[in-house]
Amino acid sequence: MTAVAIGLTGGVVSGLLGVGGGVVMVPGLVLGLRVAQRRAHATSLAAIAPVAAVGAAVYAASDGMVHLGFAGLLAAGSVVGAPLGVRALAVVPERALRAIFVVASLVAGIRLVIA
Repeated sequence: MTAVAIGLTGGVVSGLLGVGGGVVMVPGLVLGLRVAQRRAHATSLAAIAPVAAVGAAVYAASDGMVHLGFAGLLAAGSVVGAPLGVRALAVVPERALRAIFVVASLVAGIRLVIA
């Protein structure tokens, strides 16, 4: 699997499901390209900005589905939260980071199913 294929899949999943492409990109980088977990998280974050910008622009232009008020509030929280997460990433052991990623993904999926 190539980085372009991982990015393409992440973009499709992000646009279709509204999830961060990281749910595809991180496992793709770790399992498919053998990138270390920390580096995969950092690399995925670097790739997310253009994915999010293009996806939001297409949604906004096609059917006005973007709720600008909530988007602004989400962005504000994310701008504050991201540096906190990056600091945590630097100190959490790689194995624990992988477990946290898996558990968070499972919890999010289960909550969506039962909601």
